[in-house]
Amino acid sequence: MAKSLIIVESPAKAKTISRFLGKEYKVVASMGHVRDLPKSQLGIDIENGFMPRYITIRGKGPLIENLKKEAAKVKNVLLATDPDREGEAISWHLAHLLELPLESPCRVEFHEITKNAVSESLRHPRKIDMNLVDAQQARRILDRLVGYKISPILWRKVKGGLSAGRVQSAAVRMICDREKEIDEFVPEEYWTIEAELACQNGGNVFLAKLHSRGDEKLNLKDRNAVEKIVADLQKEIFTVVEVKKGERRRNPSPPFTTSTMQQEAARKLGFTAKKTMMVAQQLYEGLDIEGEGTVGLVTYIRTDSTRISEQAQKEAREYILKNYGTEYIGSGSLAQKSKKNIQDAHEAIRPTSVFRHPESIKNSLTADQYKLYKLIWERFIASQMAPAVYDTVSAEIKAGEYIFKASGSTLKFSGFMAVYTEGADEETEREEGLLPELTAGQTLVLLQIKPEQHFTQPPPRYTEAMLVKALEERGIGRPSTYAPIIDTIQKRGYVKKEKGRFKPTELGQIVTEILKEYFSDIVDLDFTAEMESQLDKVESGEENWQRIVEEFYRPFKEKLRIAEEKIEEVKIEDEVTDEKCEICGRNMVIKRGKYGEFMACSGFPECRNTKPLIEQLGVKCPKCGGDIVVRKSKKGRKFYGCSNYPDCDFVLWDPPSEIPCPRCGSLMVEKTVRNEKVAVCINPECGYKKSEG
Repeated sequence: MAKSLIIVESPAKAKTISRFLGKEYKVVASMGHVRDLPKSQLGIDIENGFMPRYITIRGKGPLIENLKKEAAKVKNVLLATDPDREGEAISWHLAHLLELPLESPCRVEFHEITKNAVSESLRHPRKIDMNLVDAQQARRILDRLVGYKISPILWRKVKGGLSAGRVQSAAVRMICDREKEIDEFVPEEYWTIEAELACQNGGNVFLAKLHSRGDEKLNLKDRNAVEKIVADLQKEIFTVVEVKKGERRRNPSPPFTTSTMQQEAARKLGFTAKKTMMVAQQLYEGLDIEGEGTVGLVTYIRTDSTRISEQAQKEAREYILKNYGTEYIGSGSLAQKSKKNIQDAHEAIRPTSVFRHPESIKNSLTADQYKLYKLIWERFIASQMAPAVYDTVSAEIKAGEYIFKASGSTLKFSGFMAVYTEGADEETEREEGLLPELTAGQTLVLLQIKPEQHFTQPPPRYTEAMLVKALEERGIGRPSTYAPIIDTIQKRGYVKKEKGRFKPTELGQIVTEILKEYFSDIVDLDFTAEMESQLDKVESGEENWQRIVEEFYRPFKEKLRIAEEKIEEVKIEDEVTDEKCEICGRNMVIKRGKYGEFMACSGFPECRNTKPLIEQLGVKCPKCGGDIVVRKSKKGRKFYGCSNYPDCDFVLWDPPSEIPCPRCGSLMVEKTVRNEKVAVCINPECGYKKSEG
C-alpha cells in the first residue's frame, strides 16, 4: 500500500513520474486548476481588501472527492504541480481543499521529469511559497477587475461579447500603433552606386560600393545627381588604396528561454506560440521512448533564464568532444542573467540528456514533437560550442575624387554553425562574397557602373515571432503569458493575420482608441511593464499584493465612472463584399460569430442566407482552372483545395506558391525541409526545388 500521494496537473505527467517510483508512492492528476473565481460574477470583495471568493470549478467535484479519499489513505501528501506562480497557486488551492497545513513541507518541484531529478526533488520537500501564490493571485485579481469592469461598458457602447484584458489590450495597442506608423509612412527616394570590378589579369569579378567623395559621405536623393556621378566615374581609373585583412568571430546564441523558443519555432517551423507551448509541454511531461520507457525529454518550458546546470554543461562538453573534437568546445555557458526583468528561477530550456540524440528517438515522436525537440537539442548543443571564425578582407578603392569600399569573408572555422544557426525575422543584407587577392596601388578594370534606385520602407507588421520578442523587450507579460495573449487577441477579433503578419481589425482599432482615451493606463506599455515589475516584487516578498491592487483600483474606479458617462455608442458596419447572395441578390457581408468570421446576406433578417468565409490565395487550380482556397479538415487541420469542389477534387496539404515552376510551369508548394523553407514543384517528373531562405 502506498505511503505517499503525489498530485500533479496532468495524467501524462503522472504516468511518467509513476514509472520512476516504487509502490510506496501513488501519483494522481488534478487535471489542472481545481478552484477559480466564479464566471457569473466579479468574485472579489472590493470593500474588504480585494479578497477573492474562490469556488470549485464546475465538473471538478467528483475529482476532488476522489483526491480527498486518496489523501485519507496515506501518511504524506506531496503537491508536485509545475514550478511557477500558477503551479504554486494550484498547489495552494489543493492544500486548502485537502486541508493540508500550509506550514507542512508538502510542496515539491520537478524542473525536469527524469528518474534522478524526481528522486532528488522528493528528498527536499518545502512548504508552499505564499509569495508566489500572492503574485499569481494579484495578477488574477487585476485581470478580473479590468475584464469585468471595462468589458460591460464595451458591450453597451460598441458591441456585445467584447473584452478588455489588462495585458492583451497593451498587445493590441502595439499592433495598432505599428499599423498607424505604416499608414503615415512617407517613402523617401535614395540611390546607391556600385562598381563591378575585376583585376587586370582576370580572376573573380566583385562589387564595390560608392562610399564618399573625398571626406564627404554621399547622400544620393535624385536621379540627376546620380547620372552626373556615373558620367564622372566612367572617365576615372579605379585604384586600390588600402587592403585590410582580419578575423571575425560569430558567437552562438544562448540556450532557449520560453520567448526565444517561441520565436525560433515560429521562424523555422511555422508553429504558433500556442502550438509551440502545447508540444513543448508534451516533451516536458514525458513520452514513451522505445527501449527506454516514459521519460521527460526537456527541462521546464516556462523560463526567462539562459542559465544551465554544471552537470548539463559537462554532458554537453563530453558530447562535443566525442563527436566534433576539442577545438569545437566552447568556453562555457552563455547565460544572460543580467538582462532586465529576468527572474532566473529555472534553468534554460534544454534536453534532459544530450545523449538522447533527436534521430535516435525520432520513431517514438510525432512529427511536431520531433521538430521541436530537434530545435531545442541543436540550440543547446550549439550554445556550448566554440564561436565560428571568418577570415575577412576589406578594400578601399579610389576613382578620381570618389571612394569605393568592398569587403568579403570566408568561413575559416564552422564552430557552433556545424550544428545550428539562428533564424531571422526579416531578410538580411546581401551576404559578403569573396574578394580576389588585392594589393595597395593595384589598378582595376571597370566592367560596369550599377546605379540603383531605392525607397525607404515602412516598419514591417509583426509576425508572431516579432510580437513575442517585442512583448518580452517591453516587459509586457511573462513567459507563461505570451501564447495566451496572442491566442486571445485573435479569438476576440481584435487582430487578424495576413500573410503571417498581424493587422488590427476595425474593431481592434476602435476598442484601442476608446481605451487610450478613457483608460490610458490599461494600454500604456510602460504602465503595463511596471505592473509586471510590481508583481515580481510580490513574488520576492518586497511588496504586498493588496496594496498594489488598491493603488491600481483607486484611480481606475473614477475612470470607470467617467467612461460610463462620456463614451458614445459606436456602430461598426459590416464589411461589404462583391459577392452576391444567391437567394435574394443582395451583397454578402462579413460577420464575426462565436467560431470566427463568416459571410451573411446584408438583407438580414429578411434573408438569412449564410456561408463560410473562404480565403482566396490568388492561385489557380491546375486541374480545372478554379481558385485554390484555404479549407479545414474535420480535425481542424488546414489544407488547400479547389473552390469547385465537389466537381473538382484537387487538394494540397502544403501552401501553394503564387510563382509557377520556372522549369516546367507547374504549380509549386512551400515546404519546410530541415528547418529551411523550400519551394517544390508538384510535377513528379520535374522535381524542381528552390530554397526560399
